[in-house]
Parts: sequence; C-alpha cells; structure tokens
Amino acid sequence: MVLLRCVSWLLAVAVLTGSNAWAQRFGPVSAEGDPARRQQWLVPSTSTDIPAHSLLYRPAGDGPFPLALIAHASTQNALRRAQMPQPNYTALARELVARGYAVLVPERLGHGRTGGPYVEDQGECANPDYEKAGRATAAQILRALAFMREQPYVARGGALVVGHSAGGWGALALAGQPRRLVAKIVVFAPGRGGHADDVPGRICGELRLRDAARAFGHNAQLRVTWLVAANDSYFPPALSREIADAFVSGGAQVDFKLLPAFGNEGHWLAEQDAGIMTASDALASALVRPPAPRPAKSGSAN
Repeated sequence: MVLLRCVSWLLAVAVLTGSNAWAQRFGPVSAEGDPARRQQWLVPSTSTDIPAHSLLYRPAGDGPFPLALIAHASTQNALRRAQMPQPNYTALARELVARGYAVLVPERLGHGRTGGPYVEDQGECANPDYEKAGRATAAQILRALAFMREQPYVARGGALVVGHSAGGWGALALAGQPRRLVAKIVVFAPGRGGHADDVPGRICGELRLRDAARAFGHNAQLRVTWLVAANDSYFPPALSREIADAFVSGGAQVDFKLLPAFGNEGHWLAEQDAGIMTASDALASALVRPPAPRPAKSGSAN
C-alpha cells in the first residue's frame, strides 16, 4: 500500500512538472502595489519554455478594461541587454490607466530577467535585416496580447500598442493586424540601428530601415501616431520623417508629431515622468478615452 501511494505521488509530480504545470506558472507572481495596482506577472513569450517577466497596471474595479501593451526599447549590445532593468514606463502606464486601460509591460526575450535568445537580432551593421527584427518583436507582442485577452477583466476588442524605439519598430509591423486584435498604435521614435558604434546621429543601413518601413506599411489597417522629440539623436526628426514617409508610401497612414526637446536626449522621453508631461497634448489627441466596452457574450470567440 505504501509503495502504491509512493508511485501515485511520483506520477502526480510527473504530471504537475510537465507542460500543464508550466502553463500554471503564467499569471501574477506578486501582490498588487503602487502605483496603479502594479503587479509582477509572467506571460508567454514566443519561446515555449521561457516566460516573459512583465508588469501589469490596472484601474480600480473589476473591469472589463480595454488592454494596452507598452513595448520597450532594445540594444544590439548583449551585455547591456543582459543587464537591462525590468522596463516599467510608470508615467506612461499611469497615463493609460487614467484613461481606463489595463496596461501590460512585458520584457521580451533576450533582455534582463526574461533572458533567453535574442530573436530580434538585426544582424551586422553593414547588412541589417530590419524587417525580420521588427516582425520578431511584433510576434512577441502578439503572443502577450493573446494571453492577456483571456483574462476575465480584459475587454474583448483590439488592444492599444504603444512602442518605444525598437518596441515601436515592432509595433509598426502590427499595422496590418485586424482591428479585433490591434485597435490603435502609438510609437515613440520607432527604429533600429540608431547610435551605430555609439555615435549619436549615425544609423546602420538607413536605406534598409526605410525599405523595411515601406514593407510594414503594406496592408496597414490603422493610422499610426508617430512621436519624436526635437533632440532625439538616435532617430533625429528629419530621419524619422523619412522613415514615416516610407511607411506611408507602403500604404499606411501616419499622424507625425514633433515634440519639444527633452532634457539632454529626447530619445528617452517615453521613459520619464517629465517626458510624458511633454507629450501629454499629443497623447491626449491620440488616446481619447475608449468607449465603455460591451460585456462579452457567453461562448463568443476572441
């Protein structure tokens, strides 16, 4: 009898340590705190065995709330990626929560605590593949959105995606998604290859960047709000305008807005409280308060 109980226990452990147990690890891994009910979560990534460390912010109440996802910046430098603190975008998240959104900030593969392979690698500066890199970022965004749409306090309907730098580049690759998945896109200085060799204003393969933006514009369904600070040295306004024009030439629509200079480096405006204040008017026009979502019907499809 004792042997049978031991065997049964070992079988149960084997079941719980399989794929089902891993699936049970997704979700909250801390208590809620300040600001805006901030909570640590694990959400799926595009690698089945590596969860993405994330922060979730929510308004008061049970919802359902429209969903927003903030996609963070990146770097080609492996050491800097490994040492990257968990992105929080607290001021931006508070702004979105105030407008009724539940906000997820996932840390993508190859960064910080999430770790794993850097699937967004653009390759060598002399021959970058910006389209591949952007679509890899977009795939991770979609994977996190799919998981969050299953949560009971998240409203049915398309999400708002707010991207910064490389995260914004990946957001551009989502412009062709159906509105039931992605309803709005706002990007802060989207791009890849900025500060080549750590030199401000130097870009790896500018022509490749414009070509990839044009490809992202094909079959675009959404008008994208494109924000860049006057003193952004990673993707300066003139270059950002050229990239946006290439995106539009592919068939997309863009509201391009030049923001005032911010501090010593406008590229990091989206990460700072004062930066979000600088962008508040532009955000207000892009982020009108979403209409109250209709409760999902029982048994309806996502």
